[in-house]
Amino acid sequence: MQAPFISLVLPVRNEEKYIRACAESLFLQDYPEERMEVLFVDGCSTDGTVGILREIQRVHPLLRVLNNPNRTVPYAMNIGIRESRGEFIVRMDAHAEYAPDYVSRCIRALQTVECDNAGGVCVTKGRGYMGRAIAGALSTPFGVGNSMFRLDVRSGYVDTVPFGAFRRELFDRIGLYDERLTRNQDNELNYRIRQNGGKIYLDREIRCTYYCRDTLRGIMKMGFQNGMWNVITMFLCPGSMGLRHFVPLLFVLSTIGLALLSLAFGPQVFGVLLLLEWFAYLSLDAFYSYTVAQSLGLRYLPVLPVIFPAFHIAYGLGSLRGFFALRRFARGKRGKA
Repeated sequence: MQAPFISLVLPVRNEEKYIRACAESLFLQDYPEERMEVLFVDGCSTDGTVGILREIQRVHPLLRVLNNPNRTVPYAMNIGIRESRGEFIVRMDAHAEYAPDYVSRCIRALQTVECDNAGGVCVTKGRGYMGRAIAGALSTPFGVGNSMFRLDVRSGYVDTVPFGAFRRELFDRIGLYDERLTRNQDNELNYRIRQNGGKIYLDREIRCTYYCRDTLRGIMKMGFQNGMWNVITMFLCPGSMGLRHFVPLLFVLSTIGLALLSLAFGPQVFGVLLLLEWFAYLSLDAFYSYTVAQSLGLRYLPVLPVIFPAFHIAYGLGSLRGFFALRRFARGKRGKA
């Protein structure tokens, strides 16, 4: 039986460091090349990304480069979906590399399991000393909570998966990506799938490698933006975000609140509570830092205890910033906040 024709859709912007390895992993897939198309949707890159893609296109003409003047991911996905010819659509990320059976396993899951979205496990890796330390931190429950697709868990139904693979008709039925969301558009789409009676399936045999930020400043910036967009997404799309997305906000608020109460009413009660909270946090920080260092090497131990609080505090402060950004969205304006 002939394999179904599929479309791989990849939003991309300024990814010259990663784009070649990503594209090469796509053309090493065990899925029949004549039965797929590869759509890179470029958000006005200012580096060498498009030039690299044009170079690859000369060898692999099934690759197409589409233009996304609005730059953000949901616009890119909607452009790619509208231009696609596939019966199945596999949403992918240019900051990642894919196992040779990634695509075929996604399609097989959609064909054999009762689900509307199929995905797998994202193995986080980093480049350089700091990048590898950050990747180790983001691969722990303390770093990312119960984000199942970042942890090596068993296959089953979940609330979300990274990227995802879909039947084309799903978008005709429930609509395209929400273009208001610079981030969290996958969470919102998966929420809509569940609200319409669909299921999301994680197959632990579906594997990709995601390259995280490789500087402390980069991971803090990512945490801040994620935290901000969690609040905005909660406002625009109630119910699409889980409690775990707001744990860093609660941590930051409790720290600030207990410190202020301690100053106002004395440290006898609130100061003690603050110390207990931070003692518990730093104990977890020390435990997971040592656990990760045992795996990566003890030379990573000096930086790991800094990465966890830097990421969590930046995340929580970003959520606070999100509340101040809500006014513009309440007036119906979209943007990057």
